[in-house]
Amino acid sequence: MPPEAEPSEGGAVPDAPETPEPPQPKRRVVLLAVIAVLVLAVDQVTKAIAVAELEFAEPVRILGGAVYLQLIRNSGAAFGMAAGMTWVLALIACAVVIALIWFAKRLRSPGWAVGLGLILAGALGNLTDRFFRAPGVLQGHVVDFVSVFAPNGDVWPVFNVADSSLFVGCGLIILLSLLGKDYDGKTIEKKKVRKS
Repeated sequence: MPPEAEPSEGGAVPDAPETPEPPQPKRRVVLLAVIAVLVLAVDQVTKAIAVAELEFAEPVRILGGAVYLQLIRNSGAAFGMAAGMTWVLALIACAVVIALIWFAKRLRSPGWAVGLGLILAGALGNLTDRFFRAPGVLQGHVVDFVSVFAPNGDVWPVFNVADSSLFVGCGLIILLSLLGKDYDGKTIEKKKVRKS
């Protein structure tokens, strides 16, 4: 049993010292940044190759027809949604990027760092296209080049590495949430017990 606190000279029992919050592990922020930079680089390199090799070409059938490579310029969101709303999507992507960078300092979970790094890479990948590709700033069309099971997105919308990164990152965050793993590295159930 811990010894009881001794009363001070005034007769009051001093409060127990508060346990300080553990310092923010910078490794989680570094992990998020490394994932984001690597995936962004892969996205931009593959888009550059697609533009150089697939412009005006017929769809290239690979893996026995499981994948077709063809160049599509997309004015919409991931997987071809919200076509024609390019500038709105660009502003939303800017807000997402800013929010993720601000939130990164709170991270203590490596799983969340990976998931948010993938989401950040996906948002930045397509946002880069919207800023720097034709027809102009905030209106640029995203380069998509992967069509699965059939050409022209007949089975599944044509996509790129950034779209895949967004999809996988969101899936990972949802999975971690369902498993009760929070961004600060603690389990949600333990937090509820402490609050009650």
